[in-house]
Amino acid sequence: MDVSLIIATRDRCQRLVRCLDAVRLITFDRSWELIIVDNGSIDETASVVRDFIDNANITATYAFEPRRGKSHALNTALGIARGQILAFTDDDCYPTPDILRRAWLAFDDPSVGYLMGRVLLHDPTDLPISIIDSAIPFTFPGRSFVPVGSVAGANMAFRKQVLLDIGGFDPLLGPGSSLNAAEDVDAVARASAMNWKGRYCPDVVVRHHHGRKASDAPRLLKSYGIGAGAYHMKLLLRGGELLWFARSVYQIRRRYRFGGGFIIWEWVGAARYTRVWLKQILHSWNIVLT
Repeated sequence: MDVSLIIATRDRCQRLVRCLDAVRLITFDRSWELIIVDNGSIDETASVVRDFIDNANITATYAFEPRRGKSHALNTALGIARGQILAFTDDDCYPTPDILRRAWLAFDDPSVGYLMGRVLLHDPTDLPISIIDSAIPFTFPGRSFVPVGSVAGANMAFRKQVLLDIGGFDPLLGPGSSLNAAEDVDAVARASAMNWKGRYCPDVVVRHHHGRKASDAPRLLKSYGIGAGAYHMKLLLRGGELLWFARSVYQIRRRYRFGGGFIIWEWVGAARYTRVWLKQILHSWNIVLT
């Protein structure tokens, strides 16, 4: 199998229907499969997926992951995916018909371990957030710092072996976890730390139909700020990447474009991650001592 397209979803069956309508239109002349992971939904998600599988001319798998958190769902998909390349999008996104072909071509260089694609705003009345609309391609060299905002889990892909080598996605991060976000940029950073090169490919496109309005901004910035702080603190505590951590602190002034509240929540996220890290260290010491 060449490519696995992975979608994690939870209690958003109506949005998932529209997403799957776009997936039906994908054309790709190599072998591919669709994996939909239901992250503990209590709505009609299961029946929506079963109806899609019964009626679509696509090799598709439904998996149920009861542990709350997008990273758990993505790791479940990683465990069953057969593709050499794993492409990821979200249940509120509409991938273009050529997305898999263009993603596959981006891995023509064997030193490329991951890619990020373009995420456009579908509804112009939605808040312009959770998008990456640059039309300029660029490359992340191996062992390079990956800043917050440069990766969107709604449109990214990895070599499967790269994700296996880094241990998959961190369950402490991501929607549904205690630290809310940053599972995507964290995975990319760990791949970069292993000297994998990455690409931003603006011709690999999804449209994000998130439906959020201006009134949702404070809640979103809180979530993203906490995730960003956790990611930056993890660089220091887990990876020992002192230089990368220093760069993240230096770039705080750039992140002020999100507002001062974002920076405050970032420090909250850093403190929360430090607490989790210390608890795990103390737990491991207790096991060793006993």
